[in-house]
Amino acid sequence: MESETIFVEVFGKNPIIRVLDFLITFQLFDYPLTEIAKNSGVSYSTLQTFWDKLVKNKIVIKTRRVGKSDLFKLNINNPAVKQLIKLDWSLIKGIEEEILIEA
Repeated sequence: MESETIFVEVFGKNPIIRVLDFLITFQLFDYPLTEIAKNSGVSYSTLQTFWDKLVKNKIVIKTRRVGKSDLFKLNINNPAVKQLIKLDWSLIKGIEEEILIEA
């Protein structure tokens, strides 16, 4: 079984959380929806149920089109996304400190 990130561990295995976790982790890259679904462990049909909300709220942005596929990435210029990234790093730092204290 694959280990969960601290972000997913804290906020749950909700499909939106899993997608956000994947996009935060790989924020430098853009992906087609099929890859986002596959890599976040969410079914494509489930991803489609909430994807438009992420686009509408500018959480994700379309970067380009390759063939018939649109590619998307996390909108790191969005203030809410910046806070999510900060939160993710804070959670990671907290776990690292905990591990160091136990060692």
